[in-house]
Amino acid sequence: MAKRKFKAESKRLLDLMINSIYTHKEIFLRELISNGSDAIDKLYYRSLTDGNTGLSRESFAIDLGVDKEARTLTITDNGIGMTKEEMEKNLGTIARSGSLDFKTQMDMAEAGDVDIIGQFGVGFYSAFMVSSKVTVVSRAFGSEETWVWESAGADGYTLKEGEKETNGTEITLTIKEDRSDENYSRFLEDYQIRALVKKYSDYIRYPIRLAGSGEEGDPEVLNSMVPLWKKQKSDLTDEDYNNFYKEKYYDFTDPIKVIHTDVEGVVSYTALLFIPGQAPMDYYSKDFEKGLQLYSSGVMIMEKCPDLLPDHFSFVRGLVDSQDLSLNISREMLQHDRQLRAIEQRLEKKIKQELLELLNKDRKTYEEFFRHFGLQLKYGVYERYGMNKDKIQDLLVYHSSAQEEMVTLAEYVSRMPEDQKAIYYACGESIERIDRMPQTEVLKDKGYEILYMTDDIDEFAVQMMGTFEEKPFKSVSADDLELESSEEEKAQSEKQEEESRQVLDIMKEALEGKVTDVRLTHRLKTHPVCLTARGGLSLEMEKVLNAMPVEEKVQAERVLEINDSHPILETLKTLAEKDPEKVKTYAGLLYSQALLIEGLPVEDPVAFSNVICDLMIGE
Repeated sequence: MAKRKFKAESKRLLDLMINSIYTHKEIFLRELISNGSDAIDKLYYRSLTDGNTGLSRESFAIDLGVDKEARTLTITDNGIGMTKEEMEKNLGTIARSGSLDFKTQMDMAEAGDVDIIGQFGVGFYSAFMVSSKVTVVSRAFGSEETWVWESAGADGYTLKEGEKETNGTEITLTIKEDRSDENYSRFLEDYQIRALVKKYSDYIRYPIRLAGSGEEGDPEVLNSMVPLWKKQKSDLTDEDYNNFYKEKYYDFTDPIKVIHTDVEGVVSYTALLFIPGQAPMDYYSKDFEKGLQLYSSGVMIMEKCPDLLPDHFSFVRGLVDSQDLSLNISREMLQHDRQLRAIEQRLEKKIKQELLELLNKDRKTYEEFFRHFGLQLKYGVYERYGMNKDKIQDLLVYHSSAQEEMVTLAEYVSRMPEDQKAIYYACGESIERIDRMPQTEVLKDKGYEILYMTDDIDEFAVQMMGTFEEKPFKSVSADDLELESSEEEKAQSEKQEEESRQVLDIMKEALEGKVTDVRLTHRLKTHPVCLTARGGLSLEMEKVLNAMPVEEKVQAERVLEINDSHPILETLKTLAEKDPEKVKTYAGLLYSQALLIEGLPVEDPVAFSNVICDLMIGE
């Protein structure tokens, strides 16, 4: 019997598939089981249209058998089978899809729950990743003939008559011998087959049975067949969802939120999403991989599909199942990014909608969620130059000077006094430390609310937002707080500034290279001094950037502000007349105090200590 040659392009594709295209060899079993499911779907559809097959859905199954001694794994279905011409056409030419032809020829509109997903003649060849020889025995439904197709790889194949008592297809893989870098024998172990079926094919709608592994040697059904996400929501309880989540994603805590949605349209899909109750250990590390599991009609295509989630919602776990996705060679690589993008956009809107509902109806639970994942939302505001800020800023909550409960930006703006022009915020290491910042005193005195921010990313995110509801953000450490003053107050400030000009000039000279300016301020009530910053680089941003492992350090344009109502000012003015050098010494002391208050390092701790000691002994 002459060996038939693959077409040249098919031979090249087969070489490519075996050597490079498939990421994981284990998916060969998924492909062959899916093909068997497709074959059964085709026959079941015929039973619906012809009505004379005598078959029901309960009649169908996919059987797996292992012979360790012969090193064979057999996958058998009782589906529609193939004629000689179909075997020649489907198995002789790679990239020929029998399922696609079947869809073209038959009107599937009335098929109900029949869903043909396979790519027979494409995924089929994944068998050669683990097999030294593949034998296919098939008998078409309604035919008396059986045909045997056999191939040992890219060199070609044979096709001859054979024997098979019933319709369907039996594929026998002769598993390769082990190599130093590959353990092929694992595919002959029952536990490995169980694991692969559970991982990839658990929701195939027909029983997948492993011969001789059940009780008393009966076949063991390996798959559950009905995906939880395909069940009616009314039939599911919170416990059902929670147990599914904890078992599937190896979490010990219940999810904070479950999102179960069915969407029909240009791209139809079912999504089952979970917002975890706590962040995974590696969530904020480079090792974390975002992504949802992607299924096509119950068959898992990808373990983690990153294209289904925007980065700012990368904490979401779950899956998407769609029958509309067009797949290419391995079902691991998707042809139409446009379809994925459409799903991703709808999921993004749905996730935000659910989070807003949680925010508005259960603030305590939302704050718990935000404690774990708020940092990711803030990164989402900042990244890509704020491209997604409008989508996320409604979800941000902050501690506040006005109340213990965290507040949204909308809530803050809604209670701003009429004369307040900006959204005021303060950044620092802790809420307690921020609350004691000297720069907050005048704002509190005016009754203005201040947002307290403790994450390194906060200042960057706020500056990227710029405004919220047309109100600009303003740091309490900015040099200009845009506070309105009466004409009388302005005149008084100008007079006091002029009277203090000598001391201010002496201090500015003493601090040359350290500060941009020294000036009086009425933002302070009890504290003598504080530091503020001019320009786009704030003091908090300076601290964050300089904490990074970089050689070149940055420094904000610092301004030393002196409380215009503090007794220290009169002391300095008196000394400016009598002992200008003493003023310079005190300038360094006050500057160091301002650095400490701001949480910045003192530039010369020894000199600072000596000045303190001199003061203590009266020198």
